[in-house]
Amino acid sequence: MMEWLQLLLPAWIMGTLLVFLTAPLGCLMLWRRMSFFADTMAHGTLLGVAIAGALALPLWVGVTLLAIMLVGILWILHDPRLPNDALLALCSATLLCSGLLLIQHLPELRPELLSYLFGDLLTISWSDLPVFSLVIIGALAILYKYWQAQIQIAIDPDIAVSEGINAKWQRLIFMLLLALFTVLALRAVGSLLMGALLVIPALTARLMANSPKQMVLWSFVFAQIGISVGLWSSAGLNVSTGLSIVLTMSILFAVIFAVQKIKKMA
Repeated sequence: MMEWLQLLLPAWIMGTLLVFLTAPLGCLMLWRRMSFFADTMAHGTLLGVAIAGALALPLWVGVTLLAIMLVGILWILHDPRLPNDALLALCSATLLCSGLLLIQHLPELRPELLSYLFGDLLTISWSDLPVFSLVIIGALAILYKYWQAQIQIAIDPDIAVSEGINAKWQRLIFMLLLALFTVLALRAVGSLLMGALLVIPALTARLMANSPKQMVLWSFVFAQIGISVGLWSSAGLNVSTGLSIVLTMSILFAVIFAVQKIKKMA
C-alpha cells in the first residue's frame, strides 16, 4: 500500500494543483471560442520536445521556447482576412507533423513517444512539486489580476474596449497563460489530449452553471473528479494516465448530459 502511495500521491497532488489553472482557463477558452487554440498549443509541445532532444536541452526548456514562439507566430499571423480557426488548424497540423518527423530521427526519444502523446502523470516525483507549485501560483496571481478584464473581453469585446480595456494586451496575456499551461500539462495528458483537459470540464460545467462564477466552480469540481478517478483507475487498470483521465471526464459529461435530457423529457 505504501508503495502505491509513494507512486500515486505526488501525481495526484500535481493533478490537483493543475486543476486550479484548468478550470478558469477552460472557461475563458469556451467563452472566447478559442478551443482550437488549445489544441494548437498542445500539438506544438511535441515539436518543443523534439527540439529539446535534438539540442540536448531539458524538455521543459524546449516546450517553453516553442510555446512562446508559437504565441509570437500567431500574433504576427493575426489578420482580419484570415479566419482564426483556419490559421490555428494550419499551425496545429504543421507543428504536429514537424514534431513527429523530428522525433523519428531522434532514436533516444522514440521509446518515450507514447508518453509525450498521451501523458504519464505517474512520472511526477516529490522533487518536482515545489517548482510546479510556484509556477501555478504565479500564473493564478496573473489570472486573478486580469480576471475581470478577461471576462469583459469574452462577453463583449467592443464594450470592453470602449471602457478602456486593451483587447490586444488581454489576448496576449491569455495566450501566454495557455502556453504556460501546456508546458505544465504535457506530463499529465500529453500533447494530443491537452485540449480535452481544458475543454471537457468547462463544457460539462456549462450544463450545470447559471453564471460565470458557477461555471468556473463546477469546472473545478469536474476536472478534479476526472484527474482523481482517472489517475487512480489508470494505475489499477494499467493504462495511460492521459487516456484514463480524459475518458473519465468524457463519461462524466455524457452522464450529466443524458440525465438532464431525460429530466426534460419526463
